Amino acid sequence: MKVFTTLKLAFRALWRNKGRSLLTMLGIIFGIGTVIAMIASGQGAKESVADVFRAMGTNLLIVTNGSQAQGGAAGGAGSRYSLTWADEQALEDGEVPTVRWVTPVLQTKVQVASDEANWNTTVVGTKPAYFSIKSWNVKEGALFDEEAATTGPNDAIIGTTVATQLYANASPVGQVIRINNQIYNVIGVLETKGQSGMGQDQDDTIIIPLKTYMQRMDKGMGKYISKGQIFVSVGNENDISTAEAQLTAMLREKHSLGASDDDDFRIRNLAEFAMSQQKSTEKITTLLAIVAAMSLIVGGIGVMNIMLVSVIERTREIGIRMAVGAKPLDVMTQFLVEALVLAGLGGVIGLAFGAGMAKYMAGYYGWKFFFPAATAGVAFAVAGGVGVVFGLYPAIRASRLDPITALRYES
Repeated sequence: MKVFTTLKLAFRALWRNKGRSLLTMLGIIFGIGTVIAMIASGQGAKESVADVFRAMGTNLLIVTNGSQAQGGAAGGAGSRYSLTWADEQALEDGEVPTVRWVTPVLQTKVQVASDEANWNTTVVGTKPAYFSIKSWNVKEGALFDEEAATTGPNDAIIGTTVATQLYANASPVGQVIRINNQIYNVIGVLETKGQSGMGQDQDDTIIIPLKTYMQRMDKGMGKYISKGQIFVSVGNENDISTAEAQLTAMLREKHSLGASDDDDFRIRNLAEFAMSQQKSTEKITTLLAIVAAMSLIVGGIGVMNIMLVSVIERTREIGIRMAVGAKPLDVMTQFLVEALVLAGLGGVIGLAFGAGMAKYMAGYYGWKFFFPAATAGVAFAVAGGVGVVFGLYPAIRASRLDPITALRYES
């Protein structure tokens, strides 16, 4: 009953100075709200980065030809034809045990046309494992299978950008498309992927079976994968560094490279790039959260300031209470509870404010909305701690007032 009475008195005292109490809580409200918004936005941005790289491929390593130098001039990436079909077959045969899926990816830019329109896009020749690596399904129609990849039918699967440009008035599935003036049957339309981490439109593409590409698009590749690359997907994301090392060792052995020879190929590890992007996002988020947390301290100082003013204003009231039997502990508890109520109410409003800010920012920037429940709990606890820490000194000061001096105050 004493607890409820103390709370009632605290709310009554704060209500008498509504404007001042609200202004005091603003520091707590903005402090907690900003912390929640920054942490939630950081998680949303981190997940957005992860989504982009998941769209590019599952635990993906991209193997490309290396570079060569002539007369001291470096030819750049891909200028040295070193990757062979035997390398790709060795990977499919399981010579690197951590690898789950493997597929060559050959591509070129060409002009394509339907009966309605024409468009310039990228044509990719690959195997069905490509769709598994990129976690890419069709939203309409079907994918080609392994048999189609090796027998070379005139089938094509198109991205949504191509579908929009060439088939504005009809479903693309079952239609024909002309690629370099050769007729293909559209058997499927891929789900929308959006932009890659490099800003490229992943949906602006046409995918055809590897055999078809080799027969119709480029017949002179021989034993080398001269104008393409090999996509390698690792089964477990924790094994990607191991897989990269194993893949490097296998290719060096097959290419008969000595210990002093440089690699004649390149391996791009998208997981490392994604991780560096996420770490950058986390650092920025942490910095912003620290800055936001400083406003909690400012809010706490505001609570202490107002409680000290309240002690001075209510000196005579304190004297009367102590004269009729209130103990110093009762007076200290009363002012401490008032500080806690200020911090607690500010904390609740701050949580709602932070959630609202986080939701707005998620909608504005187009990433997922997250409400960090653990962070919210910690922030609310910190708000309570701020109320205790910064309300303790005024409460102790009030409890130590001499009753006789207090009664004489303002008399």
